[in-house]
Amino acid sequence: MSVQKAVQSEYALQQSAYEPSAEDFVFDKSIDIYTDRNYASVGFWKGVFTRFFKNVRAVIGLVIIVVCMFLALVGPHMNRYGYSDIQSVYDQETGKEITARSLPPRIPWLHRMISGEEYQDEFADRTFLFGTDSLGRDLWTRVWYGARVSLLIAFVTIFIDMIVGMSFGLISGYFGGFADDVMQRFVEIANSIPRLVIVGVLATIMPKGIGLVIVALLLTEWIGMSKIARAEMLKNKEQEYIMASRTLGAGSGRIIFIDILPNTIGPIITQMMFSIPTAIFTEAFLSFVGVGIMLPQCSIGSLIEDGFNNITTLPYQIVPPILVLAFLMLAFNFVGDGLREALAPRIEDM
Repeated sequence: MSVQKAVQSEYALQQSAYEPSAEDFVFDKSIDIYTDRNYASVGFWKGVFTRFFKNVRAVIGLVIIVVCMFLALVGPHMNRYGYSDIQSVYDQETGKEITARSLPPRIPWLHRMISGEEYQDEFADRTFLFGTDSLGRDLWTRVWYGARVSLLIAFVTIFIDMIVGMSFGLISGYFGGFADDVMQRFVEIANSIPRLVIVGVLATIMPKGIGLVIVALLLTEWIGMSKIARAEMLKNKEQEYIMASRTLGAGSGRIIFIDILPNTIGPIITQMMFSIPTAIFTEAFLSFVGVGIMLPQCSIGSLIEDGFNNITTLPYQIVPPILVLAFLMLAFNFVGDGLREALAPRIEDM
């Protein structure tokens, strides 16, 4: 008998003698020790959040934004003073009203603890954390009310600019050709007009106030959004999943806003975070030069403008709004940097 026939007979004997049992179908749990948990699969947004919260600067910026937004909502209600209320007391001896004009920051209990004495004036029992302005209004209330107005203007305008710019850029990049050429020439013309010229024209046809600031921001801030959206469209519209969607009969609207838009949301969110401090600074600048928020309302810019007029004699009046503006701009830039790195991580960071 040959060796091949001997092997075949031995294999046939083993097969005939083998009978399956229930133990053959029990899962081998020991295989779990070979699972690589360091590179276990995670969802996209879970990975984004993980990388974002590992960034110390981004977390610090997020904390500053949360604190500032909380104080903007709650700060004006933390005392009994309104943002336009002039603080005064009635002097019975002279029969005149005494106004708390240009008082420095004062906390009665802290002054008592440090010096052991009470304030010796008519406002000895009143607390002014940031002092008062030249008309006798509480600066703490006005600073956080102004921060509320500035943040509201920034968020509203950036949200509208995101919708307009994103739609414009996606449509321009998707259709291409003649439509893209015409739309991009319009973008170049709009981008070439200086912002101050736009503000000057608006100031001649619109009343000064919140409306003028919002319109000025709407006319200028959408351009950056549209460029990013167009670039993402040009990168994604030739991908295989778009070709498959076209093959299945999807229309242009579905491809643009259902298939491609979710894949462009990361860069758009990052651009939004960088545009918010720009909008806050623009609003502050417009209010500083006198075409923004008008009295008795206030914003960060109008408060800086008031403080600048008294900077040589009453420097404490300009410090709180400048610090709030600086913290907000730094915080939003920190968060924007963190989101950019989290949404598009480098190989060495993973």
